Amino acid sequence: MKRKSFLQQSAIFSAASFLMFNGNAFSRSIVSGLASYGGNDLYQLFKNPSNIYRPFVRWWWNGNKIEKTELLRELKLLKEAGIGGVEICPISFPSNTDNMGIPSVEWLSDEWIDLLKFTLEEAKKLDMTCDLLAGTGFPFGAEFLEGEERAQVVVVAVKKIQGPLKTEISLFDLFKEADPATLSPYSGRKPEILEVNIVPDPLISIDQVKNVTSEIANNAIKVDLPEGKFAVHALVKINGFMKVIQGTPGGSGPVLNHYNQKAVQKYLNKITDSIQHRIGPLAGSIRSFFVDSLEMEGANWTGDMRLEFQKRRGYDFYPYLPFLLFKTGRMGNTSDLNYNVKTGPEMERMLNRMRYDFEYTKAELFRERFSNNYSKWCAENKIKSRAQAYGRGHFPLEGSFGMDIPEGETWMKYGIGEEISEKDFAKYPWHLGRGNTMINKYVSSAAHLKGKKLVSSEELTNTDMVFNESLELFKIAGDQSTISGITHPIFHGFNYSPKNAAFPGWITYGGYFNEQNTMWPYFKHYTDYRARQSALLQQCTFFADIAIMAPTGDMWSGFGAQMEPFPYKVTPPYQMLIWESIHQNGNACDYVSEQVIADADFKSGWLKYGSRKYHTLFLIEVKGMSPQTAKKIYDFVKSGGRVFCIEAYPEQSLGWFNHEQNDLEVQKWIGELKKYPKQFIHLAKPSSNFKDWYKTVQNDYNIKPYLKIAAPNTFITQVRYQADNAEVFVINNSSSHLSIDLDATFLTEITEKRQAWIWDAASGDRYKLNLKDRNFKVKLCPAESKIIVFNQDKDGENWQPIPEISNHATSLKSPWQIELKAMHGTSKSQEMLKLTDLKDVPQLMHFAGTVSYKYTLEVSNPTDFSYLDLGKVSGISTLIVNGQTLGVSWYGRRAYLVKNLLKAGPNHIEVKVTTVMVNYMKSLTENTTAQYWTNNKGKEQPLQSMGLIGPVNLF
Repeated sequence: MKRKSFLQQSAIFSAASFLMFNGNAFSRSIVSGLASYGGNDLYQLFKNPSNIYRPFVRWWWNGNKIEKTELLRELKLLKEAGIGGVEICPISFPSNTDNMGIPSVEWLSDEWIDLLKFTLEEAKKLDMTCDLLAGTGFPFGAEFLEGEERAQVVVVAVKKIQGPLKTEISLFDLFKEADPATLSPYSGRKPEILEVNIVPDPLISIDQVKNVTSEIANNAIKVDLPEGKFAVHALVKINGFMKVIQGTPGGSGPVLNHYNQKAVQKYLNKITDSIQHRIGPLAGSIRSFFVDSLEMEGANWTGDMRLEFQKRRGYDFYPYLPFLLFKTGRMGNTSDLNYNVKTGPEMERMLNRMRYDFEYTKAELFRERFSNNYSKWCAENKIKSRAQAYGRGHFPLEGSFGMDIPEGETWMKYGIGEEISEKDFAKYPWHLGRGNTMINKYVSSAAHLKGKKLVSSEELTNTDMVFNESLELFKIAGDQSTISGITHPIFHGFNYSPKNAAFPGWITYGGYFNEQNTMWPYFKHYTDYRARQSALLQQCTFFADIAIMAPTGDMWSGFGAQMEPFPYKVTPPYQMLIWESIHQNGNACDYVSEQVIADADFKSGWLKYGSRKYHTLFLIEVKGMSPQTAKKIYDFVKSGGRVFCIEAYPEQSLGWFNHEQNDLEVQKWIGELKKYPKQFIHLAKPSSNFKDWYKTVQNDYNIKPYLKIAAPNTFITQVRYQADNAEVFVINNSSSHLSIDLDATFLTEITEKRQAWIWDAASGDRYKLNLKDRNFKVKLCPAESKIIVFNQDKDGENWQPIPEISNHATSLKSPWQIELKAMHGTSKSQEMLKLTDLKDVPQLMHFAGTVSYKYTLEVSNPTDFSYLDLGKVSGISTLIVNGQTLGVSWYGRRAYLVKNLLKAGPNHIEVKVTTVMVNYMKSLTENTTAQYWTNNKGKEQPLQSMGLIGPVNLF
């Protein structure tokens, strides 16, 4: 290996890290990968990626009903399917499922630890990596937590009444009114009245609030109101208000108080002390501990919250707390913004500032007491920290800074690959048409800002499309995940399910990754594809020279922190369209924040943070910021940088303490910035069509794209990565139906003295790409992506794209003989007069399995033909010509090179198409699991297209 390459690669892991992981699959794979990557050897790593780059799976240990034989069987099954590692995730047993009388093994018991040891040892033999959930279910919790160690929430109960009125209200009614819509309430929770107030409606001043807490007697309070509108307003604290969602025995108790440092340390140490006391150090057997969804249901309190707030923010917020809170709904999200009494304008402005302070204080405490301690605990045990470091009330960007492996999430849901209007896309909590959630761009940006190349994603999470797992949809969602900055998928998930479990097996959540799935024999095609992408991108640095900042502070002020990745309300709703439009037009960006700007340096027009630098900053409707941020932005512009303010200029500070002076400071710096009208620019957002709007901004303000795209399209997106002496581009078409022409021109600095290549992640092959005037024109078929690499390599085969179907094509129209081999073992044959979607054939609409389409073609001059195009195929296709198999096609255009295979006279054509399962599962009316996922209210799925639909053309 070249010395320079070795030194660069060594920066990924320190010598201590290699010692820490000595002997496990993770370290061996990384060392192997690094050893193979020197100079021009990046392609070899891409072509034959090490196991560490292969997709992992979340391995649901359903009910901890585990035993050695089955654990080993499933590890081997996953290995054969191209999975490189498992995330061990104990979780509750799925309801309405036969547990076969198998007992649960209690989490952290000696028996459970011994089974964990067995799993780790067997995985190591298979060269597979193991991660371990630091708990069971989500979020963390356990039976051994007591008192203040349990999660706490402060909520409000508001009963609006009209005076004059004398009445009595029981505390039971107030508790019932205040009770949050917790998904997983803990039976031992204890509500406590903190105070009861009589509040006029509207409320103009805090002096109008009458505290009547002392008048509580016999678990009730008497109310005597004069004429007018009022509210009985109770502030209620609930200790231990929720239990672990989907927890297993031993880990299904009350949720941890993440704001209590001693409780966090006790909980985490309990895990490592219990396991390592019995089987020794986990370092070398576990790559990382993992934090799953921080679905804390709105937890917002701890014993010293009031004291800490006053110390940090400079005033006591407690008298105003009842009016800072909204009605709390499921997952802690705001369910009613108008639940409280109305307030006067001045009062509302004050409460908004205090609400920001409360949210900021919670985020600080969470970072200091949970996140930092979690990372420290992992490091002390010589194990990586991996986390979905977001939820409700956490810093969306900085939350991932301290994690060794930041993680986002990408979902499967109906609408992926379909045409979705911007209006519908902006509806929350779902981003219709996208698999990647909004948080992914924050998580990947955090990784980039901290110089991390490994960014994982809980991927293909599926609660809507169960049994409709097509590899093509996997690819579209996965490519969207890649575009958002993810470099390694963790599939969600593989269910521990004994081989003799009743069909379809044990399913905790959707995502039917199971050997009984019709697509399973072909699954390795997709794992190979993602492994090659990951191996390549993890050696590269994500390129971005544009920064964007969202109005997180304004959102916290007006609506409170939201539950990521599916917030109740986003400010503004079009936020994600900004970064998407930048990438659709050949630029690239990262999210930044006030904290990032505060720590940045400015020189020659660049905003520099660590190794990252940006020449342009977009502020998306940012109205509030700290004076320090305003001053820093001024320094950036003064140094030559440029700032675009979309819809609004910053106009005030955030928070309450000393806000009048802070407002003047912000306004002063904004005034100074306006003296640079060519660099500090106000932009109106478009009413629609963000991609064309950004293209206009590019042209008007000379923002140079590194990839100039002639006609931007919502479905066509790209990212750019850089390696040692190489430029890497990933361009994808996320439409499941449309073929789209791409006309793109690369910057001279990218192409100069470099050869362009297409690297095919599906096959591992590469082809020389001869560009004319740096221009690349191609028709991107549905679900198709291109990896284009510019490097110093010179020798290779030229790329030959499959041509369009010619006017002289021969269409295969006459009857086809078909054989249907159902997944449950039956088989039948029939003639099909015309190729038809099987879902539209009544007697075949509930089929699942493989259909063989056979056709005899008379050819007089075989040299006239080179390709066979199958047209539309719903499923995974295999083509056999005159007995020779030409391979599997699982996405995009199904066109095969048949040149030299045809002969004069009769030719035997066979097309095998393997369908999805969902239509069949819908028909199993006596199967509770099948019906739950396909026909039940809220999960009813439509029939899906199946088979060879054509037209089939030889050309």
